Amino acid sequence: MITLKLLMTMSLMAASPASLSSMKWEKRVLLVSAPDANNPSLNEQRSIIARWGAGAEERDIKIVEVIGHDVVGASDPAATLRQRYRLPIAGFAVTLIGKDGGSKLRGTRPISAATLEEVIDAMPMRRGGKR
Repeated sequence: MITLKLLMTMSLMAASPASLSSMKWEKRVLLVSAPDANNPSLNEQRSIIARWGAGAEERDIKIVEVIGHDVVGASDPAATLRQRYRLPIAGFAVTLIGKDGGSKLRGTRPISAATLEEVIDAMPMRRGGKR
């Protein structure tokens, strides 16, 4: 079961990387940033996403991780994303970016699936039935 959830999470991240700007109007982006892959908050956020699975997919979520100087899930350079979204290099941060390209929710601790659903489901495009 855990393997299936991990595969679902990876499939959300695996599509050929595109820039965040090219995802505008198509995807909501959960931008997760950590100084390294061993960061406990990063691993907790990954676990939340893995358990969320179908809920994330239903809401057109694309996961983009900025780990140190590497980016997974998008073609943008880490430095560009860190500057544009004010992501710290030495700490954990997560930002939900709406389909309009604007930051909708930010945190320095992992964000629960319930909170993400609440914020996304209140968005005009989601309420309008456009996923």
